[in-house]
Amino acid sequence: MYYIYSRKSKYTGKGESIENQVEMCKDYLLSHIKDIDEKKIVVYEDEGFSAKNLERPMFKKMISDSKKEKVDYIVCYRLDRISRNVSDFSSLITDLNNRNISFVSIKEQFDTSTPMGRAMMYIASVFAQLERETIAERIRDNMLMLARTGRWLGGTSPTGYKSEKVEQLVVDGKSKQMFKLKLIPDEADLVKLIFKKFIETNSLTKVETYLIQNSIKTKNGKAFTRFTIKNILENPVYMIADETAFKFFRDNGVEFSDENDIKSKFDGQHGVMSYNKTIQKEGKRHYTRDIKDWIVSVGKHEGIISSSDWITVQEQLAQNSSKSYHKPKSNVALLSGLLFCGNCGDYMRPKLSKRKNANGEYIYSYLCQLKEKSHLHNCKIKNPNGNTLDKAVCEEIKKLTVDNSQFLQEISKAKKEISMQTENYEDEILRISQSLSNIEKEISTLVQALCNTPNTPAQKYITEKINNLDSEKNQLLKKKEELENLIKNQDLSQIEFENIKNLALSFGSTFDTMDVEQKRKALRTLVDKIVWDGENVHIYLFGSSDDKLPSSATDIFEPKREYSK
Repeated sequence: MYYIYSRKSKYTGKGESIENQVEMCKDYLLSHIKDIDEKKIVVYEDEGFSAKNLERPMFKKMISDSKKEKVDYIVCYRLDRISRNVSDFSSLITDLNNRNISFVSIKEQFDTSTPMGRAMMYIASVFAQLERETIAERIRDNMLMLARTGRWLGGTSPTGYKSEKVEQLVVDGKSKQMFKLKLIPDEADLVKLIFKKFIETNSLTKVETYLIQNSIKTKNGKAFTRFTIKNILENPVYMIADETAFKFFRDNGVEFSDENDIKSKFDGQHGVMSYNKTIQKEGKRHYTRDIKDWIVSVGKHEGIISSSDWITVQEQLAQNSSKSYHKPKSNVALLSGLLFCGNCGDYMRPKLSKRKNANGEYIYSYLCQLKEKSHLHNCKIKNPNGNTLDKAVCEEIKKLTVDNSQFLQEISKAKKEISMQTENYEDEILRISQSLSNIEKEISTLVQALCNTPNTPAQKYITEKINNLDSEKNQLLKKKEELENLIKNQDLSQIEFENIKNLALSFGSTFDTMDVEQKRKALRTLVDKIVWDGENVHIYLFGSSDDKLPSSATDIFEPKREYSK
């Protein structure tokens, strides 16, 4: 496959219109690649988008598509059609290069399939690295300035505190709002309890079980997990800043916000503020940096955990790191991620045994996570036999995916309804386009009248009328854009329905020949969720109108397109 990408910030009829860009890219491909099949050339166009970043719909779709099929070339007219951000561009080229996709820019004669093109790529990478390092240094300098104030920078307040505005801060002649953390006594007591229980048990799992069994929730009303507990235990914000704390940070190579008098600020009352603690990269927001990369200062809030206890907890966590929780995996269970408990609504995970059944298969069951975590205290639902349950679900879906089944009839019906909606949207767009044309004509007439009646009382009313029409025009343009986006989404839905229908028709004949991973993907395409109520399994197929999980077995009804066995 060969992709062409074109972009223009706004519509013009001049030289580098999207149409001209595409034609030049096609000419390049046809003249440089022998025996190319034009049917394999796919065009992606973004009009009305700038190159300040890569957040453009058709560009993102192109990259997504390139990961689904074999692509040889991506061609554009000029480098700035892709991005004016050197770092973004370098990352893109590196990604394409790793996937053996050649990138060509016609204007600059940039072709990564050639030695010169690859050299240009490396030069771009050098500049990108310089830009990243310069930005990182600037950010760190800014963090040091912020750390000296000991203020709370915003975001979700840690359990035990809330953000409170205290004063205006003047920085470089500019007035900025300053916040600090204010203690919430009830939540602070919960934090103290978590630290106490962990020191007693030396186990995240046992603390989790204790909190679940006693119906103790997070500040957001959710059940505690090992990960939320660990985040609290590792947060230095709770630590009382005293001499022991200062020595701990100093011995671990932490950078202090102010080396001159920072020790005197560790007064045994206030808490610790840490900056540059997490890796701020896409997909890595919860990764904690090595402690020597932190910037530490004393905050304006009250500390609640003694420094000795906080340090003890860190040492215990470090010792237990080799025993950290790993999500169990099974090579045979098919319903992981789809199966829910009908009693409490939690996920049910596979639990593999070392025993085998008569067919030589390892025996496994599905276990409710809440039941496991609470040691039967909060949920006592019976564990289903995984081998039997998987087989029953698959056989039931095979029956439902034969031609002319109710499921396929419902898919065809939904697809038809979407098609009718699309026609209605298109009719509405035509009406809006006609209204826009009339408004343009009326504005043009009024502008001409304005020119013919300068400095007269009528000028005021003509101007007001023009402003009203312009406002109406903008509202119509917005409505038109919304409808066009809806049509695009409808087109995707039509494709989705068609793919599901094709998969459903072939499900019965091909399912048994698939490997385990292919079977899982096929099930996730056709099934929204599966609920086990202790006796029966309820299958919610694609398109079910009921998205809400049952809170108990008695809440499971028989909605449209739901089947149970």
